[in-house]
Order: sequence, then structure tokens, then C-alpha cells
Amino acid sequence: MRRAFIRATAALAAIGLSAKAAAQQAPAPTSAASGKGRVKVVYQLSDGIDQAVRAMSNLRNHLNGAPDTKIVVVAFGYGVDFLVEGAKDARGNTFEAAVASLTSSGVEFRACRNTLTARRISEQSLLMDAKVVPAGVVEIARLQFDEGYAYIKP
Repeated sequence: MRRAFIRATAALAAIGLSAKAAAQQAPAPTSAASGKGRVKVVYQLSDGIDQAVRAMSNLRNHLNGAPDTKIVVVAFGYGVDFLVEGAKDARGNTFEAAVASLTSSGVEFRACRNTLTARRISEQSLLMDAKVVPAGVVEIARLQFDEGYAYIKP
């Protein structure tokens, strides 16, 4: 029994050593596989002005903590309201300056054409920094599935 134990221990040690050797010979992981690639995040805004106010703060905080993050904001439903020229929060502040500042930091704002059509909002009434996509939910799914974006709904 003692010999069986010694053989088993020796076999396990050999397996461990060969696994360690194989790991040392394996190529180094790429930056994306090691988690050191550029993080990409899509924020969903669909609940109106109050959510947009929270999101502006979240976006600034996100970029302050991780300035290399690629961020796309996709707005649909009542979430497009803050992207309309002249839209104001409860304090009477417009969103133009905040959106422009975030855009200059690399954040992209995308508005849903389906929502604009259904709510009779003209594309020309959107802030200059907003780009129109055919469908907001499809855009979010595409970014997550095809491009590896993480999802946040503030």
C-alpha cells in the first residue's frame, strides 16, 4: 500500500512538472485575452431625462477611472429625449455641453431611427454629436455580440 502511495505521488508530481513546463513554453497571451486590451462598453438609455442625467455623471466617472475605455451610448424610447436640441433637465440645464464634452473624450452617442419615426422626432432636431442607427436594440445586441462590448444600463 505504501508503494502504491509513493507511485501515485510520483505520478502526480510528474504530471504537475510537465504541465508547468508546457505552460512555460506556451506563447504569451494577447492583450485582449489577458484582459489588457481596450475595454468597450455600451450604455443603454431608454428611460428619459432623469436616466440621462444619471448617465452623464456615470460616463464622466467612467472616463475618469478608465480613460482608455471605448464608450458608446445607445438611446431609444424616451432615452432619445436628452439628444434633442434644447432638452433640459429638472434644473433647466441643457445637455449640449455635456454631450459635446463627452464626445470630445471619445464617447459616441447613437439614437434609434425607429424611435424617432414612431415619436415623430426629426433627425435634424438632434444634437450635432448624435448619430442615427436603424434600431437601438439591434445596435446594442450587435455591439455586444459582434464587437465584445460590455453592457451597462444606468
